[in-house]
Amino acid sequence: MNEQQTKLLSIILIVLGAALLIWGYQMSGSAANEVARSLTGSSTDAVMYRYIGGAICLAAGLFFFLKKK
Repeated sequence: MNEQQTKLLSIILIVLGAALLIWGYQMSGSAANEVARSLTGSSTDAVMYRYIGGAICLAAGLFFFLKKK
């Protein structure tokens, strides 16, 4: 994979990671999540999956974007 393809992939991962984090944040304020949080004390699995997936994509994207050849 050449450098231009790596930069494009990294930008896509950064955008995807940011989108997943925002989506998870929006879901954390939903009524279903508030009920789950009041009953179990933690957020729903869907919210946590989006937070974790978003963080991984964002970190990988930043790594590849800032990596020197």
